[in-house]
Amino acid sequence: MKYSGIDLHSNNAMMAVIDDQDRLLYCKRLANDLSSIIAVLAPFHEDLQGLCQVDGESAVE
Repeated sequence: MKYSGIDLHSNNAMMAVIDDQDRLLYCKRLANDLSSIIAVLAPFHEDLQGLCQVDGESAVE
């Protein structure tokens, strides 16, 4: 299983993909362009279990 997170800003998005062992598989800043984001996620499509948007504040205390 793989999971992805996106930290969306006004002109860019920070994308990350991890596996179920918490290993970082991908981490890069991208332009806010849907086709670029889809292209990044495409290789992980088969195993991707979730995608969350991060707002910069921790959800875990």
